[in-house]
Amino acid sequence: MKALPATPNLVEQVRSAILDEVASGKFRPGERIIQEQIAQALGVSRQPVQQALALLRNQGVLLDAPGRGLIVTPLDPDYVQQMYDVRAVIEGLASRRAAESGASVAAKQGPALLEAGRKAVASGAVAKMIAADIRFHEFLYALSGNALIAPALATHLTYTQRVMGEVLIRDAKPRDIWDQHAEILAAIASGDGQRAEALTRAHIQQAAGFMVGRLREANH
Repeated sequence: MKALPATPNLVEQVRSAILDEVASGKFRPGERIIQEQIAQALGVSRQPVQQALALLRNQGVLLDAPGRGLIVTPLDPDYVQQMYDVRAVIEGLASRRAAESGASVAAKQGPALLEAGRKAVASGAVAKMIAADIRFHEFLYALSGNALIAPALATHLTYTQRVMGEVLIRDAKPRDIWDQHAEILAAIASGDGQRAEALTRAHIQQAAGFMVGRLREANH
């Protein structure tokens, strides 16, 4: 009888912890990831670390290193732009559907997410700002009622955390996107699907312009 694999929950916790380190700049682009060191730091065996690293490689956060092992993937502005292009279309759909089927839930539960987001910005903590932003967007996916949206965007959302971390740790005064989030939420809560979709697309496209611009500046 073979030993059971590490629980999915543990693997996800390890994946999240590694991603947080990458997004916060503790693991820099091109830096080699040492499996044994991570296992020791997290107090887990190598197996869940190995599985978590494989997930992050598949999601584009890590890259096979020359020889063996993994490194943190350097960010490619062109790829980032393409990723945001995809997000704009699918998240626009999510917001439209959310307005059509989840307006009342948006009105009840959304304000707490806005408040948490603004507190995160006020704290200046990169990890908190990223987590709050991700929670808001995942909330919209859930409200859409379309079971395919969250899985379709899972890899892109992971990569977004990577991009946001790279940009936010360089900015003395991070962009406050919560007024835009509030507008999107208001449109959804009022049941205006067309406006919700337009606002969401514009929000994602503006984020793309900001993030890609910062990355190009850093590459010169």
